[in-house]
Amino acid sequence: MAGMAGVALAALVGLTGCASAAPAGGTPTLDPDEDVSISFTFWGNDVRAKLYDEAIAAFEKKYPNIDVKILFLAPADYWEKRQIEASGGGLPDVVTMDLAYLRQYSSSGSLLDLKPYLGSIIQTDAIDSQVLSAGVVDGTTTAIPLSTNSWGMFLNTTLLDELGVDAFGGGTWDDYYEWMGEVSDAAEAAGVDVWGGVDPTTRIENFELQLRAEGDDLFDEDGTPGFDEKRLTEFWNSIADQREAGQVVPQQRIVEVQPLTAFDTALSASDTTWDNTGAGFLGNLGEGYDIELVAPPLSVDGGKDLYLKASQMYSIAANSEQPAAAATLIDFLVNSPESGEIFGTNRGLPASATARDAADLDELSQTIADYEASISDRLGDAPPVPIVGYGSLHEKFRELAEEINFGTLTVDQAVDQFFAEMDVVLDQ
Repeated sequence: MAGMAGVALAALVGLTGCASAAPAGGTPTLDPDEDVSISFTFWGNDVRAKLYDEAIAAFEKKYPNIDVKILFLAPADYWEKRQIEASGGGLPDVVTMDLAYLRQYSSSGSLLDLKPYLGSIIQTDAIDSQVLSAGVVDGTTTAIPLSTNSWGMFLNTTLLDELGVDAFGGGTWDDYYEWMGEVSDAAEAAGVDVWGGVDPTTRIENFELQLRAEGDDLFDEDGTPGFDEKRLTEFWNSIADQREAGQVVPQQRIVEVQPLTAFDTALSASDTTWDNTGAGFLGNLGEGYDIELVAPPLSVDGGKDLYLKASQMYSIAANSEQPAAAATLIDFLVNSPESGEIFGTNRGLPASATARDAADLDELSQTIADYEASISDRLGDAPPVPIVGYGSLHEKFRELAEEINFGTLTVDQAVDQFFAEMDVVLDQ
């Protein structure tokens, strides 16, 4: 396998309410003499299922009074099952949660307020406060992050060396667009089908980063947008010169290689995406390619645009009859050295330093860990938990940006359609 160079490398039913409060009566504790049974659910593949079998066996050996019933589903079926359970008030005791669904389940009253368990049963000293904040909805902690990733930029240094173009060395977004044009022009002169990158304005995450650098978020805690039509128009027009000059990967070529990406297929010399995508890139590119992970552009000096995103989280069901046992399981799966040793980076880079120190990091995982350490001066607080319906807006943003690249919509038309869709989502 090619090496890494340098820091190289479904909506809920409509319910209302708030997170359920923990039982009153002081600091919760686990009675080691009481035999209890709890249920735990997660999504993934057979490899992850075997790892969880091993981890739960280690947990039950450490806590012989707690029996854990494992409920495993493939990703496609996971949230459909949770929706049915939530509508009937019968979620499993411990639920593996995704950030995209956290607000929906929290606001419906389906999840327990975890504050009484933090620092008592669930240890938090080994988890960065910026990461912990990702599990807070309207001031209430309803989830504990177990792993993190951050937005970054991958460069195909093999392609760049062949074209004789230096790797992007940092700078503003405009600097990056100019660099993309240089790469594309060099490839055209060499007679090869390579471009500097895909159009970065097709990714709402790049828009989010620019807004965060300016002191705004996509949406605040109340769901109010941190941008207007003028700002979105400016974003989609920011790469108009390179788009019109054919200096980004043509949208038709992107469609032709799907489900792979332009970066996977060596059509693009760069791509902005989550840093844990590197293993997939290397696997799809195959032997003979080196890639590098660097920080994305930044146009505002001192801007805190980046953040550590919780890639997976754990929550306790509001209906749990054994919340102390459920919290004990969460603490073990998040913090214990045993969990770090068993999972490594299968669930993402461990959010807990205790588990991370125990994990055997391969070269790529170490590269990601080094990258996340290198961007500490750009890390801000995690943004508010996504609004209900964010998933549909995320998809609409992508579809409209692709139509701009196909030439079937103007930027003004795309902006009008996005705001119309956003009005519908926010009015729900």
